[in-house]
Amino acid sequence: MKFPPPLSALLLAVACRSVQPAPAPAPAVVTAPAAPSAMERLSQQGTDAVLWQHASAEYYRIALQTYELARLKLAANLGSTDPRPLAVVVDIDETVLDNSPYQVAAIRDGRTYEQSTWKDWTDKASARPTPGALPFLRHAMEQGCEVFYITNRDIREQAATLKNLQDHGFPFADEAHLLLMDGSSDKTERRARVAATHRIVLLVGDQLRDLHEGFKDRSTDDGRPLVDAMADTLSRYFILLPNPMYGTYRDAVQGRGTDEEKLERMRAWMQRNAY
Repeated sequence: MKFPPPLSALLLAVACRSVQPAPAPAPAVVTAPAAPSAMERLSQQGTDAVLWQHASAEYYRIALQTYELARLKLAANLGSTDPRPLAVVVDIDETVLDNSPYQVAAIRDGRTYEQSTWKDWTDKASARPTPGALPFLRHAMEQGCEVFYITNRDIREQAATLKNLQDHGFPFADEAHLLLMDGSSDKTERRARVAATHRIVLLVGDQLRDLHEGFKDRSTDDGRPLVDAMADTLSRYFILLPNPMYGTYRDAVQGRGTDEEKLERMRAWMQRNAY
């Protein structure tokens, strides 16, 4: 007579039959990272310039030093028999207000300048004064000068720009002394408007075009011949702040058009000028 196997043996046999080897994992799919777009490449090209302007003690010192020089030139230009009231003309962006946080965000996000994102930034009215700018302009006011802000910010940015200037206590921060862009980026006519009623004793900017629109032309030796031709005027009446982040120098190389076209022009320029 055969007896059935013990219950424990039966359970063990069932368990052994039911356990199947786990299937081999599917091979991992490795996706190559997408190539950066032309916009991202253009944005990244400005990283060192933005880092230097936003974070370096060297930029901080140069800006202070520039406004120290502005005081000396202002003092030299005050004496005159011209009866018109005195005026100091300044640009705003990268001259009296620091917009490097906008440029930092652009690099972080891999984008280039756009009017919509720029206005988002200026609407915050949170730009800090450029080092040395506010003390200098207060000093100019104490010396009997009115301050005129000639900027290529759009006319739609007027309210936010005034708030930003007023919040920091900039002198003459009112509608009469703020001349924004309403059409052309050429500041010649706006400077002439000030000169019609005031004697301009000093101009301050971060672009040579803040003195003379002729500096827009960089077709001959990158504009250096005009610098030499206007050396006396530049030396006496103009103060130039450093701004490697953007400006006419870069526009002259990359030109207008799509980001792809701008990037290609930048590559071609580097190829021509590399050792």
